[in-house]
Amino acid sequence: MARDTVDSTPISTVAELAAVLEAGCKPVKAFRIGTEHEKFGFRLADHQPIPYAGDQGVEAVLTGMEKLLGWERIDDNGRIIGLADTLGGGAISIEPGGQFELSGAPLEDLHLTCRETHAHLDQVRSVAEPLGIGFLGAGMTPTWERDAVPHMPKSRYDIMRNYMPKVGSYGLDMMHRTSTIQVNLDFSSEADMVKKMRVGLALQPIATAIFANSPFTDGKVNGYKSFRAEVWNDLDADRTGNLPFVFDEGFGFEHYVEWALDVPMYFVKRGSTYYDVTDTTFRAFMNGALEGRVPDAKPSLGDWNNHLSTLFPDVRLKTFIEMRGADGGAWTRICALPAFWVGLLYDDGILADALELVKDWTQEERDQLRRDVPRYALETPFRSGKVLDVARQVVSLSKQGLKRRNRLSDGGLDETVHLAPVEEGLAAGLSPADVLLQRYNGSWNGDIDRIYKDYAY
Repeated sequence: MARDTVDSTPISTVAELAAVLEAGCKPVKAFRIGTEHEKFGFRLADHQPIPYAGDQGVEAVLTGMEKLLGWERIDDNGRIIGLADTLGGGAISIEPGGQFELSGAPLEDLHLTCRETHAHLDQVRSVAEPLGIGFLGAGMTPTWERDAVPHMPKSRYDIMRNYMPKVGSYGLDMMHRTSTIQVNLDFSSEADMVKKMRVGLALQPIATAIFANSPFTDGKVNGYKSFRAEVWNDLDADRTGNLPFVFDEGFGFEHYVEWALDVPMYFVKRGSTYYDVTDTTFRAFMNGALEGRVPDAKPSLGDWNNHLSTLFPDVRLKTFIEMRGADGGAWTRICALPAFWVGLLYDDGILADALELVKDWTQEERDQLRRDVPRYALETPFRSGKVLDVARQVVSLSKQGLKRRNRLSDGGLDETVHLAPVEEGLAAGLSPADVLLQRYNGSWNGDIDRIYKDYAY
């Protein structure tokens, strides 16, 4: 999220909060695809992380991108922390450890998404290379210890850094050392939202396995295929997880609201000031708990939207649905992740098939997948086979969904072309992490530093 909102519209009931989510319903013809990806900046000379300030820092890259693109500058206490494309709807922001994020514009098809990704990476390279900076796509910083990663000057991150160690082991690692690819997708109705949330949550570990790309930490093999996903298993149980209640009969917008109301808040923003309210749930806020502690202590629409952005379940509901289970990776994977989910969720017939596939999975099985996939990825045992078997099945469904969409590129290719890297990996039974480990044990001769040359954008 590039910018915290300050919408002062008052809100006072659960129905009003649910209406915020329901406002996302739109006709199928208006469905869009919003792709987000993060990447690690490093010094080309020594492969160390870049700071915020200085000639070789995040600030210099953002300033260069501002000049190149002409996008609106986003500041926090006078320091540039992002850029907003007020015409197209995209944004550039920085994560707590300097991860450089593109939140893509809402686009009609995957060809436009891939074109946007390529253009952005070319633009970043044109600004960063003269500064001696490169960028890496991976799920976890492969060689940097956590204390070596610089902190970005963003007010909400200071609050999170103080709170995270109180509620889990890996919160600071998530903030500073992980990177992801996400896709934001639309729904047409409450019933459509429910189907997509259930399929998304059930299959999120499958996506994690397919895109697993973080087998190195602190310059060593860490014993996982996606250590980024393992981080999420011990982070903050109040605001993370696979949301078992989504599978309950009768689930809808108000049920998500009821869950969100009881999650502790991070902050309330008044003007440019962020107030730490990590001891208060949004429900308590609505009941007057912040009277006398913050100015204008009645909750607003802006407060609610900011709170929704600080919830981190595997699939997050706003006025769209966010798929959050994939490691950062190569540029082809940035296009493949939205292709995977669009094929599954944007055709009613394929969505029904996917729902049929997962409908008898128990909560125990979903929990077990979430626990085991970070270590074993595609080799994770599941029922009478492995996650690889399920992955091949759901990618086949996704491909059918993309074919049915029949959105053609200028060259006459349909969107299935963007699934090719995933299909190639599954044919070989390999996740990106498996390929990294093969290289580490082979041509790299145990030198993890090679990743900065072979896998830089």
